[in-house]
Amino acid sequence: MSKLRFGYFLAPMHRPGINPTVALHRDLDFVEHLDRLGYDEAWIGEHHSAGSEIIASPEVFIAAAASRAPRITFGTGVVSLSYHNPLWAADRIVLLDHLTRGRVVFGVGPGSLPTDSTMIGLNPTDTRELLEDNLDIIVRLLGGETVTAKTATHQLVDARLQLRPYNPDGIPISVAAVASPTGPRLAGRHGLGLLSIGATLTVEGFDALAHHWNVMEERAAAYGTTVDRDRWSLVSLFHIAETEEQARKEVEHGLVAWSRYFAHVAAFPQMAVQTGDVKEVIAFVNNSGMGVIGTPEQARAHVQRLWDQSNGFGSLLSMGHDWATPEATNRSAQLFAEEVVPHFQGQAQPTLDAAERAAAVRAGHNQHQLAAIEHMTAKYQQELTGSQS
Repeated sequence: MSKLRFGYFLAPMHRPGINPTVALHRDLDFVEHLDRLGYDEAWIGEHHSAGSEIIASPEVFIAAAASRAPRITFGTGVVSLSYHNPLWAADRIVLLDHLTRGRVVFGVGPGSLPTDSTMIGLNPTDTRELLEDNLDIIVRLLGGETVTAKTATHQLVDARLQLRPYNPDGIPISVAAVASPTGPRLAGRHGLGLLSIGATLTVEGFDALAHHWNVMEERAAAYGTTVDRDRWSLVSLFHIAETEEQARKEVEHGLVAWSRYFAHVAAFPQMAVQTGDVKEVIAFVNNSGMGVIGTPEQARAHVQRLWDQSNGFGSLLSMGHDWATPEATNRSAQLFAEEVVPHFQGQAQPTLDAAERAAAVRAGHNQHQLAAIEHMTAKYQQELTGSQS
């Protein structure tokens, strides 16, 4: 395993009714902020309805962000493959791969919003089968094959890409998974990465993280592929501040609206609690295993719990949201980078060790000084006694 990577998973989430242009440029600014803070990854989603997740093309957004954030790796989080001609989806990601000089991960999934699929005449229950068909084609195309195939929505005749990926080892692909085994099965079958969204939720009697990885390993063994924990990304929820009280106060800005969206619109009711009480939603986030609204110390404990529960993964992504104001959100990301990330990437312990050594030296030096003072005091008293006699 290489060092644990950290990043953000930006759908993004914005309150309907606010200026979308301002919101999108704020998202660009936030990615630039993440790059300056040293985050490793930024994943951008695709959605077409509901007015909250307003990026229709993660490829276009990433192309705009890449020059502003020259170091960070971008992921599509995710391209809804069921909606697209697989040839054009593969062609676009190769173009983006070249524009970013290899700083892209191709995250794919079936599509999460029922209102997206119905607008193009798809039954939401059919999108998983389309994902399987299209992913098989894309893996072959990115591998350099010429493909003739027919799916429920498209036909390819001697299709092939005109560009090879930027790096010789190709473009990494990750398959999204929430609770069902569809994503892990496909990732294991093709030897791809896995993007576990919502799998950090603790459900009594069911360990989604272990289930996801076990399915991947079983499928990999069946198809003769290999899977790597370094290519496993977990998405969790965080908002942290200097004190728990402050963090709780800050999320009053938008936490309840976020919860209602997931409960009633986004078809992820397991990620939300149907209530208008912000205290109840905070308790749900903190107690369900989904994330932390609190302090850096609590965030560190949560990351460690996920590491121990899963037996290791490659990257941890904080889900982007508008729980707090932009200023408080930026501060949360900064605190996480300063106070949480170093404890898992190896930078924290050397400085703590150095501080401990310096304290020990100072303590020894102070003891020496104290002994010298006591010696001088005793000598002075002796001289004073002698002069008086």
